[in-house]
Amino acid sequence: MINHVWGLFAHPEPEMQQIKREHESVPHLYMHHVMLMAAIPVVCSFIGTTQIGWSFGGDEYLRVQPATALGIAVAFYLLMLGAVAVMGRVIHLLASRYPGRPSRNDCIVFAGYVATPMFLSGVVALYPMVWLCLFVGALALAYSGYLLAVGMPAFLGINRQEGMLVFGSTLGIGVLVLELLLALAVMMWGYGAHFF
Repeated sequence: MINHVWGLFAHPEPEMQQIKREHESVPHLYMHHVMLMAAIPVVCSFIGTTQIGWSFGGDEYLRVQPATALGIAVAFYLLMLGAVAVMGRVIHLLASRYPGRPSRNDCIVFAGYVATPMFLSGVVALYPMVWLCLFVGALALAYSGYLLAVGMPAFLGINRQEGMLVFGSTLGIGVLVLELLLALAVMMWGYGAHFF
């Protein structure tokens, strides 16, 4: 739930254990966490690209018309919701070879909470400078990787030594999914843009 956000930053391992004890369902996760958190980068991108415009470091800004931005925002939001489910299924597949195999439900819930730093990094899109968004996104990705490493034993029951393959593969696939999302976002947000 949204109340776990602070705990994921202040004390991630105990927070992951607490989330695990709650046995949250996927619909509950989406309604109380993912749908709210995924709205952060969408709303911030909408405001930033329609009011300020994308900046590549020069004096020109690329703005998106509000009507176009609304359609792009909806598509971007749906892509992020789908990405959490895809990553949960990837984790489930990769963790299937371990004796205490986590359920698909647990893996999707885990993916939803691991994505929290990525969702929060979307705040920076209020002032959409490309280099700033990339920098903050890289920091968020690093912290999501940390949550993945911390959460594997606490949430999935896979110890760190055995889980290096799951960790490395999940992180690699997660980076690919993120790159795909970013490429689609840049294409979509740049679709209706014009210079001011």
